[in-house]
Amino acid sequence: MHAEERHQAILRRLRDSGSIRVSDVAEELGVSSVTVRRDVEALDERGLLARVHGGAVLRETRTGTGAEPWRPPGGQLPRTFGMIVPDATYYYPEVIKGARESAGRHGVRLVLGISRYDESEERAQAEQLLADGVDGLLLTPTGTGDGPPWYAELPVPVVLVERRRGDETATEHVVSDHVHGARLAVRHLAGLGRKNIGLILREDSPHADAVRDGYEAALASAGLPAPESARFVAPAPPDAVRRDYDQRLDAYLDQVTDGRVDAVLVHNDHDALLLLNKLRARGIGVPGDLAIVAYDDDLAALADIPLTAVAPPKQAVGASAVDLLLQRVGDPDRPPHRLSILPELHIRESSGRT
Repeated sequence: MHAEERHQAILRRLRDSGSIRVSDVAEELGVSSVTVRRDVEALDERGLLARVHGGAVLRETRTGTGAEPWRPPGGQLPRTFGMIVPDATYYYPEVIKGARESAGRHGVRLVLGISRYDESEERAQAEQLLADGVDGLLLTPTGTGDGPPWYAELPVPVVLVERRRGDETATEHVVSDHVHGARLAVRHLAGLGRKNIGLILREDSPHADAVRDGYEAALASAGLPAPESARFVAPAPPDAVRRDYDQRLDAYLDQVTDGRVDAVLVHNDHDALLLLNKLRARGIGVPGDLAIVAYDDDLAALADIPLTAVAPPKQAVGASAVDLLLQRVGDPDRPPHRLSILPELHIRESSGRT
């Protein structure tokens, strides 16, 4: 069993019972107590649970005497919000952290589910959360169909997190403004005197259109060329089509060698790290021959050449989503709200500095 599978098993058991014993989980999963203890430590560091002697409890329910639910003055149980995100290892840990901290400030219990970009799993977890009696749902949906969304008819309020819909459902959302983020990156590169700025993008990313729109708008504003050849759009994650991806990326990098591309915005950090390896193998200097700005800033600072990166306001998105849902639950008749929060640019060695 992989670590992430064990982590999900631990979180499911916590959601069901509110607390776990390391020895019980070890026996259930068929692994050593040392392994489970390390898993608990990792989940505690990510803010998803709280360690106690011999086990763990949900962080939002920890008290000085055990795992009994926290109760505000007057003895009434707090509201409970469900939160379903696609991943707990990349991008979303900071979103979860922001949501958890806001929930804690408001005395809200937050229950987490991970969908792994599987819509059927997402729906199943939503049904379980509803059966458990949540008062509202924070959701990062996987599906992008044109029809009415499955969550539109749920009997509790829903706030989308890092997803948006512009249809008649008037679904509330809190998102990062990825158009603005891409514009920040291009303006930074243009300000450094880069004239041929490219784009490396995942077609399957839910933020691809917004990043592309911001990139194109910033080039137009700066009066810079925007040839299609300067854009590399990967049709699928590279692990799924490794040979095709490598061949296409090599062909794209010929433009760097020829001087037709002298800077690039790369969405996301994973692909920016892969790009650094390719450039090193070709003897292409960074930032001398090619200036790089990554997008997401999850791993960018850890590269051997620290990557300048656009940093979406992940914690603020999570916190604001809880705040918005709490207001909706408290006042069901208030006008729908949709909140867009601006990213920041963190400048490091890969682009040079102004």
